[in-house]
Amino acid sequence: MADWRGQAIMLGARRFGENDAIADVFSAQKGRASGLVYGGTGRKKKPLLEPGTVLDVQWRARSDAALGHFETLEPVGTGPAALMDDPAALLALGALTSLLRDGLMEHQPQPALFEATLLMLDALGDRAVWPAAYVRWELGLLAETGYGLDLSVCALTGSSEDLAWVSPKTGRAACRAAGEPYADKLLVLPGFVADSRKPVLGGDVADGLALGGWFLNRELLAPVQKDLPEARYRLINTLAREGRL
Repeated sequence: MADWRGQAIMLGARRFGENDAIADVFSAQKGRASGLVYGGTGRKKKPLLEPGTVLDVQWRARSDAALGHFETLEPVGTGPAALMDDPAALLALGALTSLLRDGLMEHQPQPALFEATLLMLDALGDRAVWPAAYVRWELGLLAETGYGLDLSVCALTGSSEDLAWVSPKTGRAACRAAGEPYADKLLVLPGFVADSRKPVLGGDVADGLALGGWFLNRELLAPVQKDLPEARYRLINTLAREGRL
């Protein structure tokens, strides 16, 4: 009998039969995991299955490879309802949970990514800071799944100063002067991503989302025949409309 208990982030659920549901969660211990929720379509349990809800869960199955069930689902904190005043934050939450659900293998522990995701969920409550934090989270997702970008030095000169571009082919950085002749073929590296001490300037979030989106699509999602989440496209449009990119 396989059995584990701990905090998990709800990634989404789908109906199974008339009254039950199959839920996907992300936990530190087991990474992405699925399980039956008996009575999951009912009034009591359905709110717990909203993507982004943090839960204390207990999962049981005959083996790790079998479809188990969630014996315990207890909410931790206020959940997505706290973001109702910021529609863009709700879309970011939808993009985040979709990327985890579509991009992660089952039963592969990701403790660092889990902790970073909990911090990202907390950051969504701060309207001023979360768009830049979300860009960093996407790049962290790439790194934690083995597709991290090399943003330490310029691939052309070896310098770590004034990094401004990223090669879409190699994921390596280039400094401003060396990359300028090839600018039309490179992705922009926002200053706050290259150097965490730099402020977030206008256009930086847009450039960061373009950078993350390129590599998430190519490295994480395309190999499993998935696309970037619809919520992510809507997020970009909403931030643009609100002047927050």
